[in-house]
Amino acid sequence: MSHLDDLDEYEAELELLLKKEYQAVFGLFRYCVLTPDATYLCNKLERTYTSQPAYPFIRLRLEDVWVWDKNRPTRIIPRAEIIVTTGDVTIELRGEGDEPTLTAEALAERLGGDIAPPQDEF
Repeated sequence: MSHLDDLDEYEAELELLLKKEYQAVFGLFRYCVLTPDATYLCNKLERTYTSQPAYPFIRLRLEDVWVWDKNRPTRIIPRAEIIVTTGDVTIELRGEGDEPTLTAEALAERLGGDIAPPQDEF
């Protein structure tokens, strides 16, 4: 087996683990935010839209965030700010009365106890 095959297998394994984690944590969040660069799950979202002559300016502020990124050591961060000037932004809201409960215990239970404590990052 060549080194490229090993790398492809490693990347595929990381992607599969990430998809399983996403399925496990999705129900803990109120919003799903899709940008051209990344996918985020969060419980609090503030959106600011500014129309400009050349392009729109969209600023999103998220709290209690899970980031789709297989290369991050921890995907849960307390806050994130996203600025988008091109491309689409999709925000999906979960149904009313279906409030998520994001706690460290709930997350650890869903992930089978294999979770590092959240760290402050930006």
